[in-house]
Amino acid sequence: MEEKAKKESAMGMDQLDSVLNEYLVKKVPALPAAAKDFIVKFGPWISLVVGIMLLPLILAAFGLGALFGPVAMMGGVRFGATYMLSMLVAAGQMVLQFAAIPGLMKRQMGGWKLAFYGALVGAVYSIVSFNIIGLIIGTGLTLYVLYQIKSYYK
Repeated sequence: MEEKAKKESAMGMDQLDSVLNEYLVKKVPALPAAAKDFIVKFGPWISLVVGIMLLPLILAAFGLGALFGPVAMMGGVRFGATYMLSMLVAAGQMVLQFAAIPGLMKRQMGGWKLAFYGALVGAVYSIVSFNIIGLIIGTGLTLYVLYQIKSYYK
């Protein structure tokens, strides 16, 4: 039973990958080769530096979230639940992005996939929170760049 679920999940991801590859690589203008090289070479380093610089801010936000979480719930279940969900999603995305950095530096497909899964987590959250602008611009741009540089990873 579990193996069947894994196969179906893999088929779903393969279909999603095929559709995204069709629209984000074949049907849109490609990034210049120099831009792709720059992103592949320096992108993981930029992500690492920015992530480290933002870490105190992120930890403060989580600390304040723990402090004000119960108060947010008193402000209304909808507001409190949305706040808690956004904190969990942010944590998930952060973990996936940091986990992707070593693989991206070594140009391994596993690192690319972790960055891809991080983008998908953000997309799901944008859909659930009805943030259509974030979905189109943030997730769309992230997926476009990821698919433009996918061929660099093995």
